[in-house]
Amino acid sequence: MNRFDFEVHVDTVTEPEWSELLDHFEDANIYQTWSYGSIRWREKNLSHLLLKQAGEVVAMAQLRIVRPKNFRMGIAYLRWGPICQARKADLDQNIVRAMADALREEYVAKRGLYLEILPNAFSSSPRGEVFQSAFAGFNREIGVSRGNYRTFLLDLQPSIDGLRKKLDKKWRNQLNAAERNDLQITVGESVNEYDVFCKLYDQMWEKKRFETTVSTTEFRRIQEQLPANQRMKILISHSKGEPVGGLIYSSMGDSAIYMLGATNDTGRSLKAAYLMQWSVIQSVKNAGVRYYDLGGINPETNPGVYHFKAGMSGADVSHMSPLVACDSILSATFVKAGHVVRGGLRRIQLRFGHA
Repeated sequence: MNRFDFEVHVDTVTEPEWSELLDHFEDANIYQTWSYGSIRWREKNLSHLLLKQAGEVVAMAQLRIVRPKNFRMGIAYLRWGPICQARKADLDQNIVRAMADALREEYVAKRGLYLEILPNAFSSSPRGEVFQSAFAGFNREIGVSRGNYRTFLLDLQPSIDGLRKKLDKKWRNQLNAAERNDLQITVGESVNEYDVFCKLYDQMWEKKRFETTVSTTEFRRIQEQLPANQRMKILISHSKGEPVGGLIYSSMGDSAIYMLGATNDTGRSLKAAYLMQWSVIQSVKNAGVRYYDLGGINPETNPGVYHFKAGMSGADVSHMSPLVACDSILSATFVKAGHVVRGGLRRIQLRFGHA
């Protein structure tokens, strides 16, 4: 197989087609959905690349484009992609390598952009090694993004009993207590349930005043726009008929990702968070999902959340370093000027407009 076995198609796919194609990949995730991209970054700032072999899509990538108007410079930013692993198949290094070539050719060579890729691949994992080899011509540096994603990853291959036995003893004791507290958990996908969650989240934020980049308004719009089979699941925990806790997760491909959680004072006293997390583990395990990603962790800035998630006994892993390619002095200067590094993509987009 060589690179000429592949065809590249750029910005020819429609939203329904993109959504349907994602369902054919193990490494599909919410950050590569059209809904997430169009709400977070505006649809006109998106670019979609498809890699085909023998007429079939074998890889795909949704990128955010940020550039000043009327200038041939800027940034192409790919988060949690490219999507390369077909359902019920091993990751093909030839496809990943061809996708690396296609991305570089389109966004670096043709458009003159600074290309930064944050692959959905963990350092030192077999998948990470394939990406390291395929993207060997890219640099590994922090440019647009701010630090590597770190999480606990729970392998769901063991039985339910086996997963419960692996829980930290103190965590399991808290779960046992929660199960005696007569909590009822409902699961849904509607905006009404999302609004119930938001009330709990707002109450928690008012009490704790923690720093966050999460916009619950944006996530509500994403949920409304997502196709039915790709919508986030919303758990609401009730005590005596009143909501006391909520949890939101996304499940696509072979992985589920914990997105948001909230409890009020009653929910915390009743250990609702433990019961909801255990409910998710059982649900995604029974649905055939292989991994549960417990969301970002930082033991220095948020030690409480770190220790809570650590109790589920997942592996402490980090995404591989960003992959960067740039042949344009203008685009490199655009990034290194400091606007992106200090303020992130949102600030530079506000400063230079949308393209």
